[in-house]
Amino acid sequence: VGIDLADVLEGTTEEVAFRAVVRCEHCHGNGAEPGTPIHTCETCGGQGQVRQATRTPFGQMVRAAPCPTCRGAGKIPETPCEVCGGDGSVAERKTYDVDIPAGIENGQRIRISGAGHAGDPGAAAGDLYVQVEVADDERFHREGSDLLTVLDVPATVAMLGATVPVETLTGEREVEVEAGTQHGDSVRLRGEGLPSLHSGRGSKRGDLHVAIKVVTPVKLSDEQRELVERLDGTLEARNVPGEGGIFERVRRAFR
Repeated sequence: VGIDLADVLEGTTEEVAFRAVVRCEHCHGNGAEPGTPIHTCETCGGQGQVRQATRTPFGQMVRAAPCPTCRGAGKIPETPCEVCGGDGSVAERKTYDVDIPAGIENGQRIRISGAGHAGDPGAAAGDLYVQVEVADDERFHREGSDLLTVLDVPATVAMLGATVPVETLTGEREVEVEAGTQHGDSVRLRGEGLPSLHSGRGSKRGDLHVAIKVVTPVKLSDEQRELVERLDGTLEARNVPGEGGIFERVRRAFR
């Protein structure tokens, strides 16, 4: 079953449809047409299995195998059920509402006990396994309960500083881009990530790390170029950041 990344926040319920073997309701699983008798299998004497002896260089070996006549049931209906043909079960389409917990990871499986194929007469039904696929969200990269997003910031805003909007899973939030922000710097929004799977719904969420991508303007007019050249002529050594290179800042953002 596929869900969106936003569904991981609170969890969700998804309907799944599949074909499964279920007990025949017409004969109640005994394989006989209602009102007709069921006889003990003469081949196995009602044991459901037969013993076969094989001679080997080490002596005679005896093994048990399902009875070929009654197919292990031990009994044979005199008149097979018209619906299931005497099998006691039929295949049909089933639907099931699956509760997907908050914080689930992509590829994890959920087991629903007793929702699988019907068992043999007297045995419990099998289980249903649902694998959850969390769709990629082009806005975010997931690391456990933390999220990483990239925010495009004009070079002038990075130089002067400003409050700018950024997308989160629950809507827009504002982040403070400080004056002198460098390409690859990051801002952390606490509690804007995802919950932990084992903490349950309503638990403390991870953080959203906003990596700053400084965008350099292009196609400058003559006036704009003149302004930039005038600015460049006034820059001094103190205006140049000395705190590591871009790769170090990107590594810090991902950490």
